[in-house]
Amino acid sequence: MNRLQGKVAIVTGTSPNIGGTLARGLAAQGARVLCTDLTAEVAEGCAAEIVAAGGDAAAIAGDVTDPDHADAAVAAAVERWGKVDILVGNAVFFHQQGLLTMGYADFRRQLDVILGGSFLFTRAVAKSMIETKTAGSIILVLSTAAWQGQPGNIGYSTGKSGLINFTRSAAMELAPHGIRVNGFTPTATAPNHPAARAQLDELLGAPGEYRMDFTGQLPLSRLPTPDDYVGAVVYLASDESSMVTGTNITVDGGATAKYWPWTPHPI
Repeated sequence: MNRLQGKVAIVTGTSPNIGGTLARGLAAQGARVLCTDLTAEVAEGCAAEIVAAGGDAAAIAGDVTDPDHADAAVAAAVERWGKVDILVGNAVFFHQQGLLTMGYADFRRQLDVILGGSFLFTRAVAKSMIETKTAGSIILVLSTAAWQGQPGNIGYSTGKSGLINFTRSAAMELAPHGIRVNGFTPTATAPNHPAARAQLDELLGAPGEYRMDFTGQLPLSRLPTPDDYVGAVVYLASDESSMVTGTNITVDGGATAKYWPWTPHPI
């Protein structure tokens, strides 16, 4: 299928877990993809996988909190392919600490990556879309932690929650230009790539007083994998969602819909 044929996408944070899988998923639907990451090897590895599968991709490394990097990424995509149609803002600094344990510098850094990076890339991509008269789609990756109070993960939860209204506000401002802005909410994710296992281990191995029973509490009884997210993001990136903006699509196995005292899978 080629639901994104002729479209150009930028994906930030293309590690092998969610970001890399989304980048490969967009490419499989015909999009040309610029893979970005803080680490050059990660961005280049993602682009190489896309090319090896027959797609068209390039890579650029940099810090999403650097305005020059955001501008350079957009310029690289425009120079190579002439425009940008899609942004998937996925870059994140995952540092699981609580209110009483997290250093202020780390808290500010986490917000800067999640919120600041989204601001800079959304702005840079939107300016390019307006200049090229491209009715594009901007998709910001949220989290179930954006919608619920997770203890021991204060910076991540705060940053992701802030993206909810950033998405709405940006959607309203960019609507006159035909640019859509939406959120996508995943949840705790079972990796489909060995290199991503460490992040899940960190999540499941949270401090004892905050240990989470993700699989036991999920109504659909298993953690989603990154592959489970591709369809929703492709939909938001495609012309099929041309009247969808300022909202959110959640793929979380029913986690945020579950009534809090119910235990779906009694032990």
